[in-house]
Parts: sequence; structure tokens; C-alpha cells
Amino acid sequence: MKPYLLIDFGSTYTKMTAVDLDQPAVLGTARARTSVEDGLLLGYLKALERLEQKVGHLNYERRLACSSAAGGLKMVAIGLVPELTVEAAKKAALGAGARVIGAYGFELSPAEIEELLALEPDLILLAGGTDGGNKETILHNARLLAASRLAVPVIVAGNKTVAPQVEEALKAAGKICYRVANVLPELGRLNIEPVQNEIREIFLQRIIQAKGLDQVEQVIDGITMPTPAAVLQAAERLATGAGDHLPGMGDLLVVDVGGATTDVHSIAEGFPTEPNVFLQGLPEPKVKRTVEGDLGMRSSAVALMEHFTAQTLAKLADLPEEAVLSGVKKRVLNVQYLPTSPEDLRLEETIGYLAVKAATERHAGCVEKFYTPQGISYLQVGKDLTAVKTVIGTGGVLASSPVGSKVLTGALYDPATPESLKPTAPRFYLDHDYLFSTLGLIAKEYPDLSFRLLTKALKPVN
Repeated sequence: MKPYLLIDFGSTYTKMTAVDLDQPAVLGTARARTSVEDGLLLGYLKALERLEQKVGHLNYERRLACSSAAGGLKMVAIGLVPELTVEAAKKAALGAGARVIGAYGFELSPAEIEELLALEPDLILLAGGTDGGNKETILHNARLLAASRLAVPVIVAGNKTVAPQVEEALKAAGKICYRVANVLPELGRLNIEPVQNEIREIFLQRIIQAKGLDQVEQVIDGITMPTPAAVLQAAERLATGAGDHLPGMGDLLVVDVGGATTDVHSIAEGFPTEPNVFLQGLPEPKVKRTVEGDLGMRSSAVALMEHFTAQTLAKLADLPEEAVLSGVKKRVLNVQYLPTSPEDLRLEETIGYLAVKAATERHAGCVEKFYTPQGISYLQVGKDLTAVKTVIGTGGVLASSPVGSKVLTGALYDPATPESLKPTAPRFYLDHDYLFSTLGLIAKEYPDLSFRLLTKALKPVN
């Protein structure tokens, strides 16, 4: 036996998975309430106690963890043009498992600097200008940051011509600064990998300690990545497989519905699938993640209701509007709330369905018709996911609720919004035991074993 303990320190729960890499097999899972105030140790020990009641005491060869506790990895992205360098910076940050809590374009004002600092980010990504392009904006923004009370690291990923001056200005003011290659070296070409590698390194070296998460590292081998990055690695492993002997599932979409956010991950090139369709805007990364902070099952339920209206929820759930308002309020006041009545389960299903529907619409690309002398053509912005054949649901309502399979249908293409390029005829699966975040921890080191375990974890939905 080769037992590994895989841990996900979440903002609400600490989740554990014991695996045997010799078989390979999942030996058992357990969870307990997360306690950030106590350095996560209480939640860890309680979850471990519950796990040992199921699998016994094991001499684990390694204990690996990911974390979204204490708010996860919060970043602010700064660039030049919102549609270009700011968007490129956001794509890089999200793909590294960060939560982008603010984005700013053009020259910052002193008021915006104060607004940015009030957000209390863990990290700032400073971009701007293609290589050899605009130099003034990123240098202006760097000088304002240098003169501020900023106390968190800054990653400089802008115009290579001026990047050394930007780094010098920040370091001269005593700021922590890292310089990497330009995230948008030329128009139409993203270069996000250097930024993402630096984000991961800073997370390991500084963010864990800054959040007090280093205390739990005394009893494990390390918190190796943010939780969203682990989920993304699990998704990528399933899509690509593990060599010729274990071909992957191909292009896929993973939807993770939580209490506060709905995350969507796609592993697909997303190029146009129809003739006379032309790409517009920044290219999309093959491995893409988006986060919707106004679409959630508990703390964000009011924002979701306001987005769709209480009348819409009432109609879809076949409930009086008063019942919807009352049910949403219960969920916001108690993030541990569990529906029990058939009526409340219908509301749960409706909230989840709408969260998936809106989040996948925002994640997927869209097309717009335009006319040319040769006839009608179309502009595509973002990814075409219509041909994606696999959609996987994980987290919260999708992993453990009896209505999870119905919720997942929100990811389907809707003829009522034909411009949205969502999957048209996918197979649905549920990560029923909520294993993506923990199994993603070994997805790169053990591609063969992790792929086998992940495929076993999926439950097909009819």
C-alpha cells in the first residue's frame, strides 16, 4: 500500500481524501468545519479523526493540500486598455487559481489607488503596453503604487522596454516586486505562463504565511496550490489523459457551484466550428477559468435573485414569490442551510440551475452577425464550446444534492439565446464525492494514477 492524504482547506469545510496509489483507489473521504482563526488545525484534526473512523490509522507517505481558506488568493489586475492588457492580466490570474477582486485600466488616479488598497488584495499584477508600445501608463501606475502604503507583492508583466524601470521604481520604494515576461507581448498573442508560474511561487512562499496558513504545514507536507488551481489541474488531466495508453476525454467543461461563487473551467481551443465565422478580440487560453461572484447558492443568493428577479425564480420553481424571498434570506443568513421540504428543494434546484446557466453563458463565447459585400458573416468573441462533449459538475449542490443532475442542464445551449456558444449535446457527469480539488493535487506528479482515480470518481447522469 502507498497511502497519500490529500486535503482541501476550504473557506467553510476542510475536506480530506485518503488514496492508495498502489491499487490505485480512493480509500475514504471526510470533512469538518474549517477554522481559519485557529490556523486550520482544528478542522484538520477533526476531519482526520472522522477519516480514521472509516479507513483506520494509516502511515501516509505524503500529506498534500490546497487551500481557498481566508478568502483564497485575492488579486488586483492593472493594465492599459481594459479589453486588452487588463483582460490578459485577468486571464493569467484566474488560470493560476487567483480570485480577481479588482481590475483597473489606463492611468490610475490617487483615488483609485486608495480604492485598490481598500480591497486588501494579496497580490497585484501590473501590466500595460505591448513590447515596444506604450511606456508611460505602466510607469505612471508604478510610481503611484511606489508612493502608496502598498504592502503586498507586485508582479510586473508589461512592456519589456520599460519593465526594468518599473521594477526599479517599486523596489526603490521598498515594495516587494517580481518581474516576468510581458503578458501581452504583441496584439493578439497572450503569454500567460510566466505570470502564472510566478503567482504560484508567491503563493507558496508568501501568501500561505501571510494568511496564517503556515501553522498547519507543521503537520502536513505543504499547501501546494490554491484550490481552484487544483480543480483546473484535475480537469486538464481528464481532458488530456495520460499518454497513448490512457487517452483523455477530450474537450470538456467543469462547473463548480459554491455558496459564494460559481467557477467554470474549460479545456478546449474553442475555435469557430462554422464557416464564415471570424475570431475577434484576444485569443482564449485552452485552459480557461472564470469566476462569477454574484452567482452562488448561499451568501450570493440575493445577488443571483436580483440578477434574474424574484418573479423569475418563483415561476421556475413553481412557488409563491414570498416563498422565494424567504428561502433566499434563509440561505444568506445560514451558509450551512440544507433544504428539506419538496418546495425548498425546488428552490434549491432553481437557484443552482440559474447559477450554472448564467456562469456558463459568461464563460462561453458569443457570435454577432454582420454584413459584407459577399453576404452574412459572423464575429466570434471568446470560445466556441458548442462541440464540447463532456460537462462535469462538482461542488456543493452539484456534488451532493439530489437535484444536482437537473442543475447541470443550465450548461446547455439555449435556442432562446442563440448567440451564446454553449455545449449543444454533451454527456453529463457528476463529481459525486467532491474529489476534484483533492485529486487535482496529484494530477501532474502522477498522471496515470490520477486519471484513473478521476474517471472512477465521475458518475454519469442520464
